[in-house]
Amino acid sequence: MEVEAINSLSKNVIGCGIKVHRSLGPGFAERMYSKALGHELEKQGIAFTREKSIRIKYEGLILGEHRLDFLVEDEIIIEVKAMYEINRFHLAQTLAYLKSADKKLGLILNFSRAQSEIKRVAYHL
Repeated sequence: MEVEAINSLSKNVIGCGIKVHRSLGPGFAERMYSKALGHELEKQGIAFTREKSIRIKYEGLILGEHRLDFLVEDEIIIEVKAMYEINRFHLAQTLAYLKSADKKLGLILNFSRAQSEIKRVAYHL
């Protein structure tokens, strides 16, 4: 997918996240926001896989697996958070997921703030 298409898709996904945040507000567990976001993505006709497993490898050795919260259109990784703030660890973690899954863009959506907190993490975009 071209960069322009990925950016357009990310805007649509962010719009879904903002709609969920405006409706629910802060204070719920991540799984509630995840369900609501999945519902909103479906309503918008955006294809996704929830809890997509990716293998973590080191020099050809499979170390284990990680489950992504969402993989949208097989292009964008979404991590759903419900915490005080997104910190450097979350950014580094999302970047590691992008590298492992060979994807270019990740979005961290944090629903626990009065205003939605969204971070874009790019890898070779």
